[in-house]
Amino acid sequence: MLKFNLIEEARERIKDIVVKTPLSLAPNLSLLSEAKIYLKKDNLQLTGAFKLRGAFNKIASLSEADRKRGITAASAGNHAQGVAFSANHFNIPATIIMPEATPLTKVNGVKDYGSEVILKGSNYDEAYAYAVKYAKENNLAFIHPFADNEIIAGQGTIGLEILEDIEDIDIVIVPVGGGGLISGISSAIKHKNPKVKIIGVTAKGAPAMKESFIAKKPIDSLNVRTIADGIAVRDTSEFTLKYILESVDDIIEVCDEEIANAILFLLEKQKLVVEGAGAVGVATILHNKIDVKDKKVAILLSGGNIDVTMLSIIIEKGLLKSFRKMKLQVTLIDKPGALTELTEILRDCGANIVQIGYDRTSTSLAYGDANVTIAVETKGESHQDEVRTKLKAYKLKFKEIN
Repeated sequence: MLKFNLIEEARERIKDIVVKTPLSLAPNLSLLSEAKIYLKKDNLQLTGAFKLRGAFNKIASLSEADRKRGITAASAGNHAQGVAFSANHFNIPATIIMPEATPLTKVNGVKDYGSEVILKGSNYDEAYAYAVKYAKENNLAFIHPFADNEIIAGQGTIGLEILEDIEDIDIVIVPVGGGGLISGISSAIKHKNPKVKIIGVTAKGAPAMKESFIAKKPIDSLNVRTIADGIAVRDTSEFTLKYILESVDDIIEVCDEEIANAILFLLEKQKLVVEGAGAVGVATILHNKIDVKDKKVAILLSGGNIDVTMLSIIIEKGLLKSFRKMKLQVTLIDKPGALTELTEILRDCGANIVQIGYDRTSTSLAYGDANVTIAVETKGESHQDEVRTKLKAYKLKFKEIN
């Protein structure tokens, strides 16, 4: 495990900058799981994610010579913003290498703190390889996102805060990408209370750390694909794996569908905006991946910097899956009054039209027909059954669009 004094030193170093985020009971999750579930809300941290803790601790520890020559980092977003914030605080020039597909909100967040951004590579690992080369060529200090003891110590301050708020916590659930976060938290908590179980959560589309944990040796993935971009790490770090094998009790995985459900749940039930990586712990509870009955459980919401485009897709799909929205393609005779008749049927059902399109030129249509694509708001599964029954009663040809 990481030496405990490093985490204590990090706590002292960052205390005037980093916010001690709330650890609050989540009533709905607690009821669902028959446990006491607490959410550690580091999505409310400055820069919107936990990464500020490690980045600030590392940069505050740099020598004056390293500060003068400038710094660089590779990141999918949250580490980048933590480094950019810290560099700005200490007036250090910084260049951040980010994957080309990084959400605009994260790119702009870095630029807003005064750092230069270079987009390179299709994933974090490709951006990292370029950043290491860039640092060497330009004689810059490289700030690693997880394989660094000062970074890990900064992240470990979350573990101290959890135990300060709830001494008798039973389980702590932590997102896992490169492994720096869970290495720090598990080192802090296991030092204070070895009985606490530390559970890591990876995305199914980025399985390297889970597979490495099982094999007890580094195993890299061929590629990664997940909506949880903050933990989309292709290759396993030997540096963090050794800490994880020493102090983490288990690592489980969740798929993108489960992550999306957790994001929507947190938005609706907890009024919290959480990114994919930050929601994986909640996904484990919603989808019964771990037995927590009668336990006190802390789940880390590691960040809230979700791309609004992705959030809108998740909301739209969530509405369809929960029977609150229905998309239909209805074939009508292309004549005056046909569309009016359809809208009156939907009106009588109490289905509110929110989108409509009219196509009379598709080659799949018979001459004299038209396809109406229509989206309606509904009030549940039985309401949608009522809509289907009405359309069939009027002998209208229709199909549902998912």
